[in-house]
Amino acid sequence: MDTKTQLKIFLTMKHVSMEKLAQLLTKETKKKYTSAMLYGKINRDTLSFTEFKNIIKILGYKIEFIEEK
Repeated sequence: MDTKTQLKIFLTMKHVSMEKLAQLLTKETKKKYTSAMLYGKINRDTLSFTEFKNIIKILGYKIEFIEEK
């Protein structure tokens, strides 16, 4: 599953709009985010891993890496 689809699922599950996410991300990072900026980054696949980690944290999730055997 790609990042765009996964992020949409997380946002839907938490009932968070892209506008609200932009506000929360701005508050978390002290860097200005808009919903248009986030849509653009997601659609162009230029969302950084740090930004993705911050979004996941805001939504109440954590990223876990598990080694495949």
